Amino acid sequence: MRLSVANLRRLQRRRRARDGSAAVEFAMIALPFLMMLFAIFELATVITLDSVLENATIQTGRLVRTGQAESQGFDAVKFKQALCDRMNVFRPDCVNRARVDVRVVGNFSNPIPPIDQPTGPDDPYNGGEPGELMLVTVWYRQPVLTPFLSKGTSGSGRETVLTATTAFRNEPWGTPTPLAG
Repeated sequence: MRLSVANLRRLQRRRRARDGSAAVEFAMIALPFLMMLFAIFELATVITLDSVLENATIQTGRLVRTGQAESQGFDAVKFKQALCDRMNVFRPDCVNRARVDVRVVGNFSNPIPPIDQPTGPDDPYNGGEPGELMLVTVWYRQPVLTPFLSKGTSGSGRETVLTATTAFRNEPWGTPTPLAG
Protein backbone atom coordinates (compact mmCIF):
# COMPACT_ATOMS: atom_id res chain seq x y z
CA MET A 1 0.00 0.00 0.00
CA ARG A 2 1.36 3.27 -1.06
CA LEU A 3 0.63 6.61 0.60
CA SER A 4 -0.37 9.48 -1.55
CA VAL A 5 1.23 12.86 -1.04
CA ALA A 6 -1.99 14.26 0.43
CA ASN A 7 -2.23 11.43 2.98
CA LEU A 8 1.44 11.84 3.87
CA ARG A 9 0.98 15.58 4.51
CA ARG A 10 -2.12 14.92 6.62
CA LEU A 11 -0.16 12.41 8.71
CA GLN A 12 2.68 14.91 9.23
CA ARG A 13 0.21 17.64 10.35
CA ARG A 14 -1.29 15.24 12.89
CA ARG A 15 2.14 14.43 14.27
CA ARG A 16 3.02 18.12 14.58
CA ALA A 17 -0.27 18.78 16.37
CA ARG A 18 0.75 16.34 19.17
CA ASP A 19 4.29 17.64 19.73
CA GLY A 20 3.44 19.60 22.93
CA SER A 21 1.06 17.06 24.42
CA ALA A 22 3.66 15.51 26.74
CA ALA A 23 4.46 18.90 28.23
CA VAL A 24 0.78 19.68 28.74
CA GLU A 25 0.12 16.28 30.34
CA PHE A 26 3.11 16.72 32.66
CA ALA A 27 1.90 20.17 33.69
CA MET A 28 -1.49 18.69 34.56
CA ILE A 29 -0.11 15.99 36.86
CA ALA A 30 3.04 17.71 38.21
CA LEU A 31 1.40 19.68 41.03
CA PRO A 32 -0.71 16.80 42.43
CA PHE A 33 2.25 14.42 42.09
CA LEU A 34 4.65 16.78 43.88
CA MET A 35 2.09 17.49 46.63
CA MET A 36 1.62 13.76 47.18
CA LEU A 37 5.37 13.19 47.22
CA PHE A 38 5.88 16.01 49.73
CA ALA A 39 3.04 14.64 51.89
CA ILE A 40 4.77 11.24 51.96
CA PHE A 41 8.02 12.84 53.12
CA GLU A 42 6.20 14.92 55.70
CA LEU A 43 4.27 11.91 57.00
CA ALA A 44 7.54 9.98 57.28
CA THR A 45 8.94 12.86 59.35
CA VAL A 46 5.91 12.84 61.66
CA ILE A 47 6.12 9.05 62.13
CA THR A 48 9.85 9.31 62.90
CA LEU A 49 9.18 12.16 65.32
CA ASP A 50 6.50 10.07 67.05
CA SER A 51 8.97 7.24 67.60
CA VAL A 52 11.70 9.58 68.85
CA LEU A 53 9.22 11.30 71.20
CA GLU A 54 8.02 7.98 72.60
CA ASN A 55 11.59 6.83 73.31
CA ALA A 56 12.59 10.19 74.83
CA THR A 57 9.52 10.09 77.10
CA ILE A 58 10.33 6.58 78.32
CA GLN A 59 14.01 7.41 78.89
CA THR A 60 13.27 10.66 80.71
CA GLY A 61 10.52 8.99 82.74
CA ARG A 62 13.15 6.50 83.86
CA LEU A 63 14.97 9.37 85.61
CA VAL A 64 11.83 9.91 87.70
CA ARG A 65 11.32 6.18 88.30
CA THR A 66 14.86 5.58 89.55
CA GLY A 67 14.99 8.68 91.77
CA GLN A 68 17.64 10.44 89.68
CA ALA A 69 15.23 13.30 88.96
CA GLU A 70 14.57 13.71 92.68
CA SER A 71 18.29 13.76 93.54
CA GLN A 72 18.96 16.34 90.79
CA GLY A 73 16.10 18.59 91.94
CA PHE A 74 14.01 18.24 88.79
CA ASP A 75 11.06 20.50 88.13
CA ALA A 76 9.01 20.82 84.93
CA VAL A 77 11.68 22.94 83.21
CA LYS A 78 14.52 20.51 83.99
CA PHE A 79 12.35 17.54 83.02
CA LYS A 80 11.48 19.16 79.70
CA GLN A 81 15.14 20.00 79.05
CA ALA A 82 16.15 16.39 79.81
CA LEU A 83 13.42 15.22 77.42
CA CYS A 84 14.54 17.62 74.69
CA ASP A 85 18.16 16.51 75.08
CA ARG A 86 16.97 13.04 74.01
CA MET A 87 15.06 14.28 70.94
CA ASN A 88 18.08 14.05 68.56
CA VAL A 89 17.40 15.97 65.33
CA PHE A 90 14.16 17.43 66.72
CA ARG A 91 16.00 19.07 69.64
CA PRO A 92 16.37 22.70 68.41
CA ASP A 93 12.77 23.87 68.96
CA CYS A 94 11.66 21.14 71.36
CA VAL A 95 11.41 23.38 74.43
CA ASN A 96 8.87 25.60 72.66
CA ARG A 97 6.88 22.77 71.09
CA ALA A 98 6.69 20.28 73.97
CA ARG A 99 4.39 20.34 77.00
CA VAL A 100 4.87 17.89 79.85
CA ASP A 101 2.68 16.56 82.64
CA VAL A 102 4.29 14.40 85.34
CA ARG A 103 1.89 13.32 88.06
CA VAL A 104 1.13 10.75 90.73
CA VAL A 105 -1.89 8.55 90.01
CA GLY A 106 -3.94 6.56 92.51
CA ASN A 107 -3.96 3.18 90.80
CA PHE A 108 -3.89 1.59 87.38
CA SER A 109 -6.91 -0.68 87.88
CA ASN A 110 -9.46 2.11 87.38
CA PRO A 111 -9.37 4.03 84.14
CA ILE A 112 -7.38 7.22 84.50
CA PRO A 113 -9.46 10.22 83.44
CA PRO A 114 -8.26 11.84 80.23
CA ILE A 115 -5.46 14.30 80.79
CA ASP A 116 -5.65 17.43 78.69
CA GLN A 117 -2.70 19.37 77.43
CA PRO A 118 -1.75 22.09 79.94
CA THR A 119 -3.17 25.48 78.98
CA GLY A 120 -1.30 27.69 81.43
CA PRO A 121 2.28 28.88 81.10
CA ASP A 122 3.64 26.19 83.46
CA ASP A 123 3.78 22.45 82.97
CA PRO A 124 2.57 20.32 85.93
CA TYR A 125 5.34 18.31 87.57
CA ASN A 126 5.19 16.04 90.61
CA GLY A 127 7.97 13.43 90.72
CA GLY A 128 6.30 11.53 93.53
CA GLU A 129 7.83 9.43 96.29
CA PRO A 130 9.36 5.95 96.23
CA GLY A 131 6.76 3.31 95.41
CA GLU A 132 4.13 5.70 94.01
CA LEU A 133 2.42 5.14 90.68
CA MET A 134 3.40 7.75 88.10
CA LEU A 135 2.04 8.92 84.77
CA VAL A 136 4.22 10.95 82.40
CA THR A 137 2.51 12.54 79.39
CA VAL A 138 4.23 14.65 76.74
CA TRP A 139 2.52 16.61 73.96
CA TYR A 140 4.58 17.81 70.99
CA ARG A 141 3.23 20.27 68.40
CA GLN A 142 4.73 19.67 64.96
CA PRO A 143 3.96 22.10 62.13
CA VAL A 144 2.83 20.49 58.88
CA LEU A 145 2.75 22.14 55.49
CA THR A 146 0.60 19.70 53.56
CA PRO A 147 -3.05 20.83 53.91
CA PHE A 148 -4.70 17.42 53.80
CA LEU A 149 -2.13 15.90 56.17
CA SER A 150 -3.06 18.28 58.99
CA LYS A 151 -6.73 17.30 58.57
CA GLY A 152 -5.87 13.60 58.95
CA THR A 153 -3.96 13.97 62.21
CA SER A 154 -4.79 15.33 65.63
CA GLY A 155 -4.19 19.03 65.84
CA SER A 156 -5.61 22.20 64.46
CA GLY A 157 -4.73 24.37 61.55
CA ARG A 158 -1.24 23.76 60.27
CA GLU A 159 0.08 21.51 63.03
CA THR A 160 -0.26 18.02 64.36
CA VAL A 161 -0.06 17.19 68.06
CA LEU A 162 1.79 14.01 69.00
CA THR A 163 1.32 12.46 72.44
CA ALA A 164 3.60 10.06 74.29
CA THR A 165 2.71 8.52 77.64
CA THR A 166 4.50 6.21 80.04
CA ALA A 167 3.26 4.84 83.36
CA PHE A 168 5.32 3.17 86.05
CA ARG A 169 5.82 2.64 89.78
CA ASN A 170 8.72 4.58 91.30
CA GLU A 171 11.52 2.36 92.51
CA PRO A 172 12.48 2.44 96.17
CA TRP A 173 15.27 4.99 96.01
CA GLY A 174 17.13 6.54 98.90
CA THR A 175 18.92 4.88 101.77
CA PRO A 176 18.20 1.17 101.84
CA THR A 177 16.96 -0.24 105.12
CA PRO A 178 19.05 -3.08 106.56
CA LEU A 179 17.55 -6.53 106.35
CA ALA A 180 16.30 -7.99 109.61
CA GLY A 181 18.08 -10.92 110.86
